[in-house]
Amino acid sequence: MAVTFIRIAVIYIAVGATLGIIMGIKGDFALAPVHAHINLLGFATLAIAGLVYRAFPAAATTRLARAHFWLHNLALPVFMISLGFMLSGNAAWLPVVIVSSLLVLLALYVFGLNIWMSIKPAD
Repeated sequence: MAVTFIRIAVIYIAVGATLGIIMGIKGDFALAPVHAHINLLGFATLAIAGLVYRAFPAAATTRLARAHFWLHNLALPVFMISLGFMLSGNAAWLPVVIVSSLLVLLALYVFGLNIWMSIKPAD
């Protein structure tokens, strides 16, 4: 799981950086929140999770780790796309933004639960 998390994190940073460059070239920063969330929830969060799973392999082998990965990576793209549409003036996407952002939050709670259940203090 550690490698999978880190590899997907690299995809998110490529997407986030590309969006940042495109916004800079166009001089239109309306999608700056999407750019920031892709970099933070996509790259930073998942890369750190991958490093945690690498440091604590027992946590990486759980069903919670797999649930964390899939929930996060199914919800985050929907969150980012719907947020982009909403920021572009289509308020009808707000319910999708709300639900998908809550699913990303749930994925983070699953990660936290996994860490609390899987990582034991050293003796």
